[in-house]
Amino acid sequence: MIILAYYESKINTRKRNLAGFTLFFISIFLVLVVDLATSGKGGIGPYIGICVLAACFGIADAQVEGGMVGELYFMCPEFIQSYLAGLAASGALISVLRMVTKAAFEKSNDGLRKGAILFLAISSLIELVCIFLYAIYFTKLPIVKYYRSKAAVEGSKTVAADLAAAGISTETKDQGGDKQQERLSNKILFHENLDYAVDIFFIYAVTLAIFPGFLYENTGTHGLGTWYSVVLIAMYNVMDLISRYIPIVPWLKLESRKGLLIAVFSRFLLIPAFYFTAKYGAQGWMIFLTSFLGLTNGYLTVCVLTVAPRGYKGPEQNALGNLLVLCLLSGICVGAVLDWLWIIGKGTF
Repeated sequence: MIILAYYESKINTRKRNLAGFTLFFISIFLVLVVDLATSGKGGIGPYIGICVLAACFGIADAQVEGGMVGELYFMCPEFIQSYLAGLAASGALISVLRMVTKAAFEKSNDGLRKGAILFLAISSLIELVCIFLYAIYFTKLPIVKYYRSKAAVEGSKTVAADLAAAGISTETKDQGGDKQQERLSNKILFHENLDYAVDIFFIYAVTLAIFPGFLYENTGTHGLGTWYSVVLIAMYNVMDLISRYIPIVPWLKLESRKGLLIAVFSRFLLIPAFYFTAKYGAQGWMIFLTSFLGLTNGYLTVCVLTVAPRGYKGPEQNALGNLLVLCLLSGICVGAVLDWLWIIGKGTF
């Protein structure tokens, strides 16, 4: 993502997104192939293969998430909100599939593996559909053509291939002179939006420092038994999805830059809250706290990412979208590393 954000203005967005979707499909399908080829027996070879495929997921995510957010940034805020809601919907769908497969295969022999195989098969099909939707359908939408043409007029060269695929020539778009092609550098864009970058970084650093590792490692023994962690993950994903629609209501959307910073940093209180709830609280309080984590994660993500691109022209909005996705993925990375701290002092560490 660092490389893609740096060279964003020179990269063919269409090829970038299609490469990402294709890599997602191939990687998910190959995880399924590895399991079926080894009959689920594991071993050092399959483990290395799974690690390589996991790395491919990361590469694919950087291509697609940065590419799509950057592209939607020069369209309209409603598109960004819908895309972010779609990301949360995928998490909710995962939770639903996990519950269905757990209920269906829990008592059968090798049930966990059977559930995973079904999930991977469905995921492969979804990714295959994504490739065709983006390559054929999305490109031909009139409103998408309009915004891409507008971005081309403002000097964006990343949309040329998409416009060509839609049958629109960009030859006349480049006649505005050098002045038209000028845009703020990445350094200036980052400096002007430093608070938004900090916001999105810490939103995900805090969330991933808790979710999902803490919920699996520190929830103790409760009445729900093996369903407890599954329910917690589901509640997070459902509330994350619901909260991403709250900013649609204008008076419920937080747009103050100072207010967003305060809200983001106040989420650090969730870390001690989870620690003491796991130690002393009942499972009802943990479910409530997990739901609140998802609620604030989704709400603040949409508020930050839909407000940030205002006032910039197409090429700058595209670049800013890539920079903010870089901060988002950096927060995820840092949070995932901090997630390990929860198991210090436990017998499994």
